[in-house]
Amino acid sequence: MINSPDFIKRLQIIIDYYQLSAATLADKIDVQRSSISHLLSGRNKPSLDFVLKLIKQFPEVNLYWLLNGLGNFPATLSENFQPKKDMVLDSENINTNKSNNGTKPKVHSNQSNDALIQSIQSNHPVEIESIIICYKNGNFKAYKNTD
Repeated sequence: MINSPDFIKRLQIIIDYYQLSAATLADKIDVQRSSISHLLSGRNKPSLDFVLKLIKQFPEVNLYWLLNGLGNFPATLSENFQPKKDMVLDSENINTNKSNNGTKPKVHSNQSNDALIQSIQSNHPVEIESIIICYKNGNFKAYKNTD
């Protein structure tokens, strides 16, 4: 069961985080403006359709955080992206000039992520210039290293 006052607080946090007005949020998630007003005033409870539209438009919103207050907002990369444990690409076989004649990169199984990260860091000391996260809805976030 959703605790409406807490849900309203979390919805207001989302509105503040994205610097949106209630009307702009309604337009972005394709709901009537009055529905946002009624939610924020406590008159109505959120529908499943409303929650799904909000999650679809804003992938950084953790569903469990929105509904129950569990987790974080904005969701961390590790919450949104969980690579399969058995699928780790061999970085030596990935190159940009496509001289590998269409062969697929090697896949290692049963190698822990920590060991892989440690080996990459020790063998290839490089600095990250930028990270770009692309979402299925066409939105993206770019993070630049300011060092």
